Formats: sequence, C-alpha cells, structure tokens
Amino acid sequence: MTVRAVIFDWGGTLTPYHQLDYVEVWRQVARTLDPARADDLTAALLGAEEELWRRAREEQRSGHMAEVCAAAGIPLDDAYRSAFFQAWEAHTYTDPDADALLRELRARDIVVGLLSNTTWPRDWLDGVLARDGVLGHFDATVYSCELDCVKPHPEAFRHAMERVGVQTPASAVYVGDRAYDDVYGAQRAGMRTVLVPHSDIPAAERWGEPAEPDATVQCLADLLPLVDEWRAAGKSTKF
Repeated sequence: MTVRAVIFDWGGTLTPYHQLDYVEVWRQVARTLDPARADDLTAALLGAEEELWRRAREEQRSGHMAEVCAAAGIPLDDAYRSAFFQAWEAHTYTDPDADALLRELRARDIVVGLLSNTTWPRDWLDGVLARDGVLGHFDATVYSCELDCVKPHPEAFRHAMERVGVQTPASAVYVGDRAYDDVYGAQRAGMRTVLVPHSDIPAAERWGEPAEPDATVQCLADLLPLVDEWRAAGKSTKF
C-alpha cells in the first residue's frame, strides 16, 4: 500500500517539546490578568487544567480552554488570550525542518494533515501555524477540543483521516513523538506510524503502554526519505 497521506502531531513533533513548570506558567497568566488575586487564580487555572488532562488520560474525553476559564471564573476573551500567549508563545515555534518537509510532501501529491490533543481554541493553534508560514501546507487541521475524544482513541485518528479525504487507513501515516498517544492510537485506527523520539517527556506525562512504531526517525528531515521508500515499495507491489 503506497502512502497517500501524512498526518502529524503538533506539540513535540512539529514544534519542539519544552519541559515547563506549569505552576509558574499559570502564575504568569494570573499575574497579568489580576495581580491582586494571582495566587488564587493560579490555583484555579492549574486545577481546572489538571482536571481536563485527567479526564483525557483516564477516559479519553476531550476538553476545551473555555472549561478552564469557566472553572476559574474568568472570561475566555482577548485579555485572557493575550496573557496566555505572553506565557506560552516562546514554546510554540515550528521546527525549522517542517516547512521544507511539508512542501515536499505536497509536491508529491501527498495530502497533509494535523491532529493534536489540545484544549486551545482552533484560531489559537491555526494562528501559530499561520505565524510560522506553514498553515497553508495542511489540507486539514484537527484539534481534540472540537471532538468528543482525544488520542489515543481511534475515533480521533479516523476523524483526521476523514478530514483529509483518506478512506484506506493503511495508506495514511501518522507522525508523533509519543509511543502511546500517537503510535498506539494510530495503529488501532489501522494507520502506519512513525515515532520522532526527540522530546524529553517527563514521567508524569507518560501514560499507557507504549507501542512499537513502523519506523523511527530522529528528526523531521529524516521523514521524507522514509516516505519515498514506502511509496516506491507500494508502487512496485503487484496484486
């Protein structure tokens, strides 16, 4: 089966993974929004976010940033977005290898998609991709906050394949940095998988039983030769 689509994870795959002190990140947001009650607001924001990720981890159910704000008693408005990105923007920049890779995939008539577990609203993440000049390379971007489920639930991957127009899962490749969320989940949906293990993921964020990918590459630039190899093998197969 040749490769007709490549779908990417975002955090840790298309953008380098950074280990963060989430208490300090939320404290920065809280201080910007309301310095007088920064400690209480920090605790409320952190607690709400942790609950959404517990739900994702244990129930594979999605969540939205609007839930975090509602739990903290603040609006999801422009002031919140501005404060949030002051704390987060430095950790959102696209891998320098991504632009050339995505261009080359499109030049081969391969459809390109993105599937990310995130609570961030669509316009935030699409805005990050647009800022870095890569949004136009994607046939579809899919975010778990708009679904009922998160990776590794196979329905998340099936939805992404549907969005890019893939009907045969074996012709689609999923590329991610996590052996459970990305590899195990995509395999359950029938996809081929590539692991990019360049993220130093802390133990607290490792959950589930890791799966063995179809291939491992050490950086995004190594993906294109692999895809070319798989496409050549698929085209030469006689049925």
